[in-house]
Amino acid sequence: MKKQYASEFVLSSSPHIRNKESVPKIMYWVVGTLLLPVGASIYFFRMNAIRILLISIVFSILTELIFLAARKKDLSAVFDGSALITGILLALTLPPGLKSSYVAIGAFVAIALGKQVFGGLGYNIFNPALVGRAFLQAAFPVAMTTWVPPVVQKVVDAKTFATPLGGFKFSHILTPYKNLIIGNTGGSLGETSAILLIIGGTILLIKKYIDWRIPTGILLSVFVFQGALYIANPQKFANPLYFLFAGGLLLGAFFMATDMVTSPITPKGSWIYAIGIGFLVVLIRVFGGLPEGVMYSILIMNSFVPLLNRYTRPKILGEGGKK
Repeated sequence: MKKQYASEFVLSSSPHIRNKESVPKIMYWVVGTLLLPVGASIYFFRMNAIRILLISIVFSILTELIFLAARKKDLSAVFDGSALITGILLALTLPPGLKSSYVAIGAFVAIALGKQVFGGLGYNIFNPALVGRAFLQAAFPVAMTTWVPPVVQKVVDAKTFATPLGGFKFSHILTPYKNLIIGNTGGSLGETSAILLIIGGTILLIKKYIDWRIPTGILLSVFVFQGALYIANPQKFANPLYFLFAGGLLLGAFFMATDMVTSPITPKGSWIYAIGIGFLVVLIRVFGGLPEGVMYSILIMNSFVPLLNRYTRPKILGEGGKK
């Protein structure tokens, strides 16, 4: 009888429910979906896109290796896919004409200051790729706001070329929706082809690798807040659909705000986090000095995640209120 119980019951620590998913598997699925906007960026910006992507990826992985060696950690951790994703995401947030040296600096900062100084994967507070981009935005503001047109567009003066959000904010010029959806617009590498970003994000949602509440909450809140402004004054404010497809909102909503390490783990916290990002995006885009606000919105809400996790924690069964 004792042998029967020993073979049927196993005492172990949690978690008791397991599946075949692993961190590397999830990471490489994300990499696979990112190949869609990567392909679009290469089509529209050709060698500039290839150059930035390669430099960002290589320096992200090298920085990861250097810090793992310095901290005497297992070097095989570099193959978990997280550094590769950081390199790709950083590249997709950069303007196609950015100098190679700036890209390398951004990749180093993204891994070193955005990830490794906190203790590595799972301990970082902020999205590493956005930390790298925020540093470049502060250090090289002119270079980070100088845009070149896609190679398929014929522009007389590339120096005066504006992004869809910049064109509307400063000149009240609307980019055709067809160009926004396909990707034939100026901007960062990852701001091309809204349709491919949606397809990639949908794949991650189907695989349940990202919390559906976050992209849903972000896109709905942007639509609602911008829609209210548009209804109040359609001559001054952009149509909310324009705000959904223009800029880096889709890239941020599906691939950055949903980062498992830097996003809330509770359902209620995810809704608050997403709505906060959406509100800040509209606030910065409409009333701020910059035409885009996705990066700052996500970083600001990243800082609130520990509080959201703490105060939106579901009550344990049988837990009572304070006496």
